[in-house]
Amino acid sequence: MSQSQIEKIIDNACDEDFARGDITTETLIPSSLAGRAIIVAKQDGIMAGAEVAKIVFMKHDPNMEIDILIEDGKKIKAGDVVMVLNGRVINILKCERTALNFLTHLSGIASLTAKYISKVEGLNVSLADTRKTIPGMRMLEKYAVYAAGGKSNRPDLACGVLIKDNHLMALSAKGIGIKEAIEKAKTNKSKLPVIVEVNTLEQVAQAIEAGPSSILLDNMSVEDMKKAVDIIPETIKIEASGNINLDNIREVAMTGVDVISVGALTHSAPSLDFSLEFPVQQETE
Repeated sequence: MSQSQIEKIIDNACDEDFARGDITTETLIPSSLAGRAIIVAKQDGIMAGAEVAKIVFMKHDPNMEIDILIEDGKKIKAGDVVMVLNGRVINILKCERTALNFLTHLSGIASLTAKYISKVEGLNVSLADTRKTIPGMRMLEKYAVYAAGGKSNRPDLACGVLIKDNHLMALSAKGIGIKEAIEKAKTNKSKLPVIVEVNTLEQVAQAIEAGPSSILLDNMSVEDMKKAVDIIPETIKIEASGNINLDNIREVAMTGVDVISVGALTHSAPSLDFSLEFPVQQETE
């Protein structure tokens, strides 16, 4: 993820809040007033978005002194001071909600990811995200998963060939099945990995004949997953997805799949609460 991508997301978020100014802060707060503010975690979890929040403040006050006390990917506990800000109060207040929105959302994703990872501890399986993300926020949301120890699946539609059920349904009208679809996909000029989504053991067998890079077991029962793992060659990676949650992920992992992808990491993660407080402030020249 490039700096320009991050700044574009941040600029869009800031425009929502104060593109036309901050009438309350500008009316009440003297421009000369400087202060020290702290950002405090209100819940236990995993930190993510500290550097993003810092950029929010720095873009609007390059002279602000910002100390990140707990870095992304680290555990935090309720009451921990995660960041200290020293600068113009008017700029701290303008950026407060925008910065906290990033922190709460990204730390929520990281915290949920860590919970999923803890459920498969000791097993040889990776946890991955999906493209089920908030429009415009994908790169940061995937970063939050990564910060907690997860892996990123395709960030966009050009990063790999994923043959889904709707592709196969559309092709079936022309009499093209899984095997033919995989073979056609393997001719892509960029030689990207070819993944096929299946939901029956019959489809698994058809996919194996064409030798894709990976087979995605979608919404399959644990029993069928075990059978699929037994027949899929080691040269083909196996991914499981669909209706996987904290209660059943370990059972899924024990089938022997290589990767488990969970859309809930990004589309259903609850926010992790933070607050910005002013313990000390003073007038400057």
